[in-house]
Amino acid sequence: MERKDVTPKMKKNNGIWRKLGLGLVGGIIGGLVTAGIFYAVMGSGNAASNSGGHQNSAGETVVENVKVNVDSDITNAVDKVQDAVVSVINLQSQNQGTNGFGQLFGQQQQESSDDSNLEASSEGSGVIYKKSGNSAYIVTNNHVVEGQQGLEVLLKDGTKVKAELVGTDAYSDLAVLKISADKVNKVASFGDSNSLKVGEPAIAIGSPLGSEYANSVTSGIISSLNRQVTSTNESNQTVNINAIQTDAAINPGNSGGPLVNIEGQVIGINSSKIASTSASSSGVSVEGMGFAIPSNDVVNIINQLEKDGKVTRPALGITMVDLSAVSTQQQEQILKIPESVTNGVIVTSVQPTTPAEKAGLKQYDVITKIDDTDVSSGVELQSVLYQKKVGDSVKVTYYRGKEKKTTTIQLTIDQSALKQSQSENSGN
Repeated sequence: MERKDVTPKMKKNNGIWRKLGLGLVGGIIGGLVTAGIFYAVMGSGNAASNSGGHQNSAGETVVENVKVNVDSDITNAVDKVQDAVVSVINLQSQNQGTNGFGQLFGQQQQESSDDSNLEASSEGSGVIYKKSGNSAYIVTNNHVVEGQQGLEVLLKDGTKVKAELVGTDAYSDLAVLKISADKVNKVASFGDSNSLKVGEPAIAIGSPLGSEYANSVTSGIISSLNRQVTSTNESNQTVNINAIQTDAAINPGNSGGPLVNIEGQVIGINSSKIASTSASSSGVSVEGMGFAIPSNDVVNIINQLEKDGKVTRPALGITMVDLSAVSTQQQEQILKIPESVTNGVIVTSVQPTTPAEKAGLKQYDVITKIDDTDVSSGVELQSVLYQKKVGDSVKVTYYRGKEKKTTTIQLTIDQSALKQSQSENSGN
């Protein structure tokens, strides 16, 4: 299944074709709206017999002064948060020999020590959630700022300001930026994502295709909750998101923008979409499957990023593989687990002096539960484990052959302190 981050690279101008396409759509929509107004005003009677109201005394067609109340829960929600939504521009050094700017400004081919040779590499979205003193803080996606050598933020009023990277977290795909608060008049508030219901309205705000279409609004519903979405970022790190699924249109450039409830509260940060069922040309095209990081997770992460610039997560000290990825023959002959055990995570190695080793876990143990939560994959194990803190203890249920065992593991080590395995198996 192809999962796409929704951060476009530097946009190309499609010229007259894009303008023509937009014009055609606008013409069609305009015609339909006009027809609708005409019908509403004239009623269902014979239009030809009712000539009043649409021509002046000279017989010329005129526009009807029809006033429609367009205020709604959605427009009110957008009004509350829209001014806090920004475009985030990722600046990176470009090959000056290909763009002509280096020659124009007399720059040399070697790298400059300043930002004069940085250009927009990609664009995404973000939302201002806090003002403190002279600074304002923005949350966006990690993949929006990945590889940056400089950052700029485009505010709602068109002002472009320099941004500072406060911290990033690849695992949750979140990042925090800081800008001057001089031009910031509104900040967004977070709602409780744990209280969301499937079917309730959801509104996405961001910059699809980049800042040219900044502050675009789309609406839909919450399609599902607690979706496990896994991908690999540009640094080949596994990104796991316990996500909100929505059918509100999320397009390239919406990454990092807010998903908003009907009260105008941020309930998620838009991160990705599924575009097709496979990367091949024969894959089935998919629409209406976008994903956002729940606000409760976002708040936990950004508080840590503001404080430390990183997120500290506990680790067991194992490498692992999903039981479902192993053949039935291997389960019988190597693992020797009961036939009734069909889901779990196989310990492929235990790193020395780690909590797992101290608790007695060994190679080929099959973990089936963390505390009272069933785990059928490495993603689920990480999701449960990363809700804990270094110093917490967890109960691990596992099988060693046909024997079911439990052990209590104290999470005394930070994942970042572990040496990362170079194998294809993910470490934890």
